[in-house]
Amino acid sequence: MDERNPDTMATSSARALLPAPPSLLYADRMGGVVFRFWATVRGLAAFALIIFGVIATKFGAARDVTFPAIHKEQARTGTQVLPMFLFISAALGLVVIGQTISWLKELGANSLLGPIMVAVVVRELGPLLTAMLVLARSGTRNVIELGTARARGEVEALEALRIDPIHYLVMPRVIGMAMAVFSLTIYFILGTLASGYLFAFINNVPLRPDEYVQQLTDALRGLDFVILALKSCLFGVVIAVITCYHGLAQPLRLEEVPRAAIHAVAQSVVACVLLDAAFTILYIFA
Repeated sequence: MDERNPDTMATSSARALLPAPPSLLYADRMGGVVFRFWATVRGLAAFALIIFGVIATKFGAARDVTFPAIHKEQARTGTQVLPMFLFISAALGLVVIGQTISWLKELGANSLLGPIMVAVVVRELGPLLTAMLVLARSGTRNVIELGTARARGEVEALEALRIDPIHYLVMPRVIGMAMAVFSLTIYFILGTLASGYLFAFINNVPLRPDEYVQQLTDALRGLDFVILALKSCLFGVVIAVITCYHGLAQPLRLEEVPRAAIHAVAQSVVACVLLDAAFTILYIFA
């Protein structure tokens, strides 16, 4: 015979229905965030290792197919958007850098124009803004194309034909996007530097073109060129790996492709900013 007190049983049932304390809910939420973050990092790292392994072992295989795909990706990511990048670089030089020039003119510190342009445009804004623009246009395209192919079963069809999807679909995107981001970064920086001097000329800043070029060359170091090349290429690799991972490395339905694109863009932005911060620290202590 159950001799438990009915009041005690009612109290226990009421407690079971009460929500968990805020501290436990917060801890559970944070634990889920940490777990998902760690799972994503592990998945991206494994996917990147697979890509680099395929590039190292199969780069020359089926070159009649993969090499045109690399050139096509470079053209889609770089050549086709070059006019847009030149326009944005000119606007950046006229609007943002122009404000700096006007400020230096008021202070009579025109000799600082070159070093400031190198520090702001060459080392930071040029590579990072180029990566963000490429991510907005070509990165989302990777997720949509690969996610749609995965949802429709085209990836499984390639595997049934013994065609490696990483070699056929991902490798050209990684290499082509890295080359395209590097090339676009160079054009973006040159366009910004030229439009910045144009703004100075319009505002009657007493600075001749040869003096401006001399300031730029004096402010540049050999390490700037090395870091610029590494940073821009790595931005392209990071964007391609993350976007291809979200489009290809996991099963998707067609209605899940937009959400995968959102996650890929957010993670790519965070990864590029962290990578830029790492290069900034490296430059400071180099």
